Amino acid sequence: MEGCVQQAAAWVLADLVLQVGSWLLSAAGWILADLVLQVGSWLVSGVSWPDMHRLADRVHLEELTRIGILKGNVDDMVKVHLGAIFMPHGLGHLLGIDVHDVGGYPEGVERIDEPGLRSLRTARRLQQGMVLTIEPGIYFIEHLLEQALQDPAQSCFINSSVLQRFRGFGGVRIEDDIAVTATGMELLTCVPRTVEEIEAFMAEGQSRAKSFDCLSGQKQ
Repeated sequence: MEGCVQQAAAWVLADLVLQVGSWLLSAAGWILADLVLQVGSWLVSGVSWPDMHRLADRVHLEELTRIGILKGNVDDMVKVHLGAIFMPHGLGHLLGIDVHDVGGYPEGVERIDEPGLRSLRTARRLQQGMVLTIEPGIYFIEHLLEQALQDPAQSCFINSSVLQRFRGFGGVRIEDDIAVTATGMELLTCVPRTVEEIEAFMAEGQSRAKSFDCLSGQKQ
């Protein structure tokens, strides 16, 4: 019986992965899948982590404009911190003895008091040997959306009719763990990452789920 319970729990988790995967197949989800890869390509010892966050913010805004949620000039969106409406959290954090490791703000490193950036767990320049997460997200948080829609400086960039289709979902975040090297970064995450890899993984999971459904039907 215990084995059956464990198997059932495993399939519940598998189904959850497929549900998340169906969201990733939407346009907004693929922005993140691609963005994680882009941020990884930008990383090298010596770059500023706040600058990485700003770059991620810009890519978010460019892609949200491309799929129609936003409209207008991205440079102007950046000036009014529109990116923080959709990614209010920091781009990532240090990993070490603790999951959210200490050392993000040593003496002489100040927190940047701007939307989005103030949530960063570090504002340091990356150094060889550092281990961090890269976890951009796109969120549709009601009170932040209402805040933006009531602010003329931000609402002028929002296509409300397109945004309405995403309200109520919540959001999604994709994470990679990386180690900074002298010439770039070493990927520590061993999961599907590209569009093609995630689609293949989902197809395999759906096939397994159908097999489990057949077995369940035989037992009734």
